[in-house]
Amino acid sequence: MEPEMRLLLEGLRAKGIPTECFTAKRLERRQLPLTSDTLVAGYVPTVLGALKQLGIEPPPTNDYPPSLTPFLHRRLWMSTVRQLTSHLHDVASPPVFAKPQGRRKRFTGQVFQSASDLLFLERASQGTPLICSEVVRWLSEYRVFIVHGRPVGTRHYAGDVTVPLDEARVHEALRLLESSGEATAGYSVDFGVLSTGETALVEWNDGFSLGAYGLEPEHYTALTVARWCELTGLAQPPPRST
Repeated sequence: MEPEMRLLLEGLRAKGIPTECFTAKRLERRQLPLTSDTLVAGYVPTVLGALKQLGIEPPPTNDYPPSLTPFLHRRLWMSTVRQLTSHLHDVASPPVFAKPQGRRKRFTGQVFQSASDLLFLERASQGTPLICSEVVRWLSEYRVFIVHGRPVGTRHYAGDVTVPLDEARVHEALRLLESSGEATAGYSVDFGVLSTGETALVEWNDGFSLGAYGLEPEHYTALTVARWCELTGLAQPPPRST
């Protein structure tokens, strides 16, 4: 079982909420009795599959909310595998960071420097949409967890742990996000410190199938439940879970 699922299991049981573990195949075969007040947690395809069975449209991806554009500190643009391939064949072109747009992750986001890196695109069609950005150097990266507009924890996950975030910039970013209407009931925002010393947005993450990085079970459970209630239109936390 993934660490996140262990945290959630612990958090739900601490609240006295009945839980049941299941395999993805059971869900795919529609062998689980689902209702909107049954929390389903797991990998992204599992949660989206449960929403589909409930007749709920999956939420759109929003890795870079417009309200947080001032915190990017790098140029971002939309592209395709075809365009990236053409770019890499030009030896004079600078390196580019690219990742698939949306939730169908044909490859992991990474820096592409030369035609030899095309190996990582083998599973992606030429028309696959991409999000590209200028290459920057991150000194450290952190995930900030939010439940109903309130930060409930920050966890370091990459780089030098002694390089801290500019907390004032983080709070300003969260204030703008919440006031824009782009925030969800439960989510996280990844921030990092660039080699320039600036605190910048890495990406926004929806509040389901979310990497916990050791967040306390109580907070991880509250975040997951808050987002599920929002997705399914429930006013109160689900009384039971799967």
